[in-house]
Amino acid sequence: MENEGASEAKLVSPRGWLLLAALLGGNVALAMGPWFVREADTGPVSAAFWRLFLALPFLLVFARVAGQRIGGMPRKTLVLVAIGATAFAMDLASWHVGIGLTRLGNATLFGNAGSIILLFWGFIVARMVPRGLEWLAIVCALGGAAILLGRSLEISTQTFVGDLFCLTAGVLYAVYLLTLQGERARFGAWSLLAWVSIFACPVLLTLALVLGEPVWPTDWTPILILFVTSQLIGQGLLVYSLGHFPPLVIGLALLTQPAVAAVIGYARFGEVLMPLDVVGMVLLGSALVVARATQRRA
Repeated sequence: MENEGASEAKLVSPRGWLLLAALLGGNVALAMGPWFVREADTGPVSAAFWRLFLALPFLLVFARVAGQRIGGMPRKTLVLVAIGATAFAMDLASWHVGIGLTRLGNATLFGNAGSIILLFWGFIVARMVPRGLEWLAIVCALGGAAILLGRSLEISTQTFVGDLFCLTAGVLYAVYLLTLQGERARFGAWSLLAWVSIFACPVLLTLALVLGEPVWPTDWTPILILFVTSQLIGQGLLVYSLGHFPPLVIGLALLTQPAVAAVIGYARFGEVLMPLDVVGMVLLGSALVVARATQRRA
């Protein structure tokens, strides 16, 4: 009880408020990413390449400042990083393609579905039956996804396909996390993210060229804002703040992403949400929160 009281005191201290602002600010910054993916005059996969490539020097500096080693990784670790980085590259590629096809709110929700996928995976690995709130997460996830996919299909086949691309991205992100879950604590977030970027950039560039996308932007502004907001500010603030909050708070803060994305979609691209869309987003968002809150036990 004394430890819990001390933890709560930390969160209501000036530094606690700073950490909360960083947590929310990181989610808001990440939510702005899909906007600039659409604005970029490169292809969507090319935009994913640039957001990682431009951030790479900064990641190396952050890792060095944090005292995390860059070199000397065992061969087994490098193999795992290469596999995880490929999944991460395909995650970004699939998500960026989906962003151009579906509504921004949908893209953000489905792109974050990795938490729910990990929850399901935990049940499979542990050979356990869901209990209590976990059943609620499953019902909300299936119900919310069904509503949003159905609404997208009503709008157009393209929007529905965009949802599927973003959902695939969520699955691939879960594969990335599962592949590298044991290495993250060993080498540090910045060091591992730098190595992931080193392996992922060639994959994204090759895929963009194979797809025949324009790679070199004529207007660098959207690309620069994308890499600054998503890779530097968004990732930076989350790496700084995530370790100080319980999973439930992290899950609730995550809901700022689809909310901000939906507002941007309405204000910039005229994407109007009907009441049924809101119901679907609330259900799926609730599933994300519960999945985050129960993921340690699962």
